[in-house]
Amino acid sequence: MIRVLLADDQLLVRAGFRALLDAQPDIEVVGEAADGDEAVRLVRALLPDVVLMDIRMPGLDGLAATRAITGDGAPTAVRVVMLTTFELDEYVFEAIRSGASGFLVKDTEPEELLRAVRAVVDGDALLSPGVTRRLIAEFAARSKQPATAAGLERLTDREREVMALVGMGLSNEEIARRLVVSPLTAKTHVSRTMVKLGARDRAQLVVLAYESGLVRPGWLG
Repeated sequence: MIRVLLADDQLLVRAGFRALLDAQPDIEVVGEAADGDEAVRLVRALLPDVVLMDIRMPGLDGLAATRAITGDGAPTAVRVVMLTTFELDEYVFEAIRSGASGFLVKDTEPEELLRAVRAVVDGDALLSPGVTRRLIAEFAARSKQPATAAGLERLTDREREVMALVGMGLSNEEIARRLVVSPLTAKTHVSRTMVKLGARDRAQLVVLAYESGLVRPGWLG
C-alpha cells in the first residue's frame, strides 16, 4: 500500500485528491496538511511514502517544507511531488534542487496523477517530456555557469551519455532505443550513475546534468 500525505491550503483541492487516491486499491491517503509546517510535522509522525506538496502555502511554503522533509536526517524513503497552478512557476526548478522528485500542474489528468504517485515510489522522477523539459530549460538558462559536479570523473563514457539523456527528459525506454540496448540495461546504467554521484533520485540526476554542463537548454529542441 502506497501511503500519501496531501499538503495544500485549499480544502477542496485536498478533498478532490483524496477522493481520487483513496479509490485506488494500492494507495491510501494517511493525512492532510494545510501549510508547510503541518506537512513537516505530519511527515515525521506518519512517515508517508509520497507527499503531494503545494508550492504556495501560508507560513512555511512548499519549497521550504520540501527542504525540511528531504534534508539531512530526514526519512530517505519519503518522496515529494510538487503541485503548481502555472506551468511556468518560478519555483519549480528550485523545488527539484531542494529535494522534490518531480512536479505536476494541478489540472493534470487523474491518470497522470496516479502514475506520478506510483512512479516516484518506484524511485523514478516525474520528469515527463512536455512541461518538464520547458521548465528545466527555462530555469537552467538562468542558472549559474556550469561547474563540474563532484564525482563526475568516476563515470564511464556510457554513464555520462546516459546521464545526459536523463537530463534531456528521456525515460529508460527512450534511452534504450537511443542507445540500442534493453530497457533493463538502460535502467542499470541510470542506477549506477546515481550511486556514483550520490544522487537521491532521477530528478537530482537531472539537476546535476545541467549543473555539470552535460546538458544545455538549447539541446532540448
